Amino acid sequence: MNAQVDHLVKKTWAKFCTTPDDARLMIAVSGIPGSGKTALATQMTQHMNAIYASENPSAAPIATALPMDGYHYTRAQLSAMPDPTHAFARRGAAFTFDGEKFLQLVQELRKPITPQSGSIYAPSFDHAVKDPVEGDIAIPASCRVIFFEGNYLSLGKEPWDRVAGLMDELWFVEVDFEVARGRLVRRHVKAGIARDESEAEKRVAENDLVNGEEILEFRLPVQEIVSSIYDPTWEKS
Repeated sequence: MNAQVDHLVKKTWAKFCTTPDDARLMIAVSGIPGSGKTALATQMTQHMNAIYASENPSAAPIATALPMDGYHYTRAQLSAMPDPTHAFARRGAAFTFDGEKFLQLVQELRKPITPQSGSIYAPSFDHAVKDPVEGDIAIPASCRVIFFEGNYLSLGKEPWDRVAGLMDELWFVEVDFEVARGRLVRRHVKAGIARDESEAEKRVAENDLVNGEEILEFRLPVQEIVSSIYDPTWEKS
C-alpha cells in the first residue's frame, strides 16, 4: 500500500468508526478521464472490507465502490436530443449523463438505515451493448461505506454540485494530461471504443480531454487531492 492510500485508509476507517449505526459514510472520488478514480475506489473498498473482516469474520462486507457509468444516457435518449450526432460524439461529457437520476440515488442512500431497509439498486454499464443495465448493482443495508467514482462528482454545476453537497468527503485524483492521453488511447483501443490508435487519439483530444478541462475549471473545493493511481486495465492485452 503506498503512503497516500495508507493515509486515506486510516482516515476513512476512523471516520467510519464515528459514523452513526443508521448512516452511511459516503465519499466521492473524481478526476479527469484516465486519472485512476476506479483504481482508487476499488483499493479503498478492498482495504475497508479487509479491516472490517479482521474484526468481524462472519459479517457481510461493509464497503463498495459505485461507478456513475450506469447513469450514461441510453443511445435512444442521445438519439432523441436536438443534435444526436453531437451527442454521440461527446458521449461521456457531463450533459450526456442523467445527473438528476444519479442525485436521486445519492439521496436515497443518504436516508437513515432501519431494520426494514432493503437493498437499493443502481444501474451498471454494459460496454458490449453500449448502454446502461438497470438495477444491476445491489447496495444492501449492510453496506455502510460507499466510494462513488466518476468524472463529475466534484463539478460545480447543476445537479452535480447538489450531489457533492450530500457527500461526507470529496476526493480528487490528479494526473498530467499527457499521461492521461496515453492511458486513454490504450484503453479505448483495448475496449473496442476505437478501431485503432489514430481513432482513439482523435476521441481523446476531441472529447475526453475537453471534458477534463471542464472538470478542472469548475472543480469544487475538495478534502483530499490524490496523485494518480495506477490501473492495470490501461495496459494492452
